[in-house]
Amino acid sequence: METIDTTTPETHVEYAGFWLRFVAYIIDGCILGAVYFIVMVPILALMGISAFTHRADINSMSDDEKAGMIISFMGAFGAVILALAILGWLYYAFMESSSKQATVGKMALGLKVTDMNGGRISFLNATGRYFGKIVSHLILYIGFIMAGLTEKKQGLHDIMAGCLVVKSN
Repeated sequence: METIDTTTPETHVEYAGFWLRFVAYIIDGCILGAVYFIVMVPILALMGISAFTHRADINSMSDDEKAGMIISFMGAFGAVILALAILGWLYYAFMESSSKQATVGKMALGLKVTDMNGGRISFLNATGRYFGKIVSHLILYIGFIMAGLTEKKQGLHDIMAGCLVVKSN
């Protein structure tokens, strides 16, 4: 009796190294920067920051008016920072957990984010990966540099989220 080998040959996975990922990050940064600008200008206008430019003589303002302007500015700044943080998180998490498995920058370079088995990651994993980048930032970018030094080209945030960045076939 003849047996048929039903196993498939092992596929070769090519991991994306530091420099490819860095260029993808720059592309994504340019895209997000443009979106941030489009979002930031109306928010600042709505929050009344333009009042600073319409006031010819700030020295003629009372202390209460000055305090009100400062509080208004701080509130607008906080709102902008919060909006930008949410936009960045949603961009990375939705794109990397989508059927494309990549941000626009990664797609441009033929890269995708996978789980450790080569499958699509969940929105929750993509969120963990995104917020894991904060740790990589806080330790003087060493978490990012690890992508050039580890066997599977994983940054610290990839290891934390159980993800890989690979070249698409």
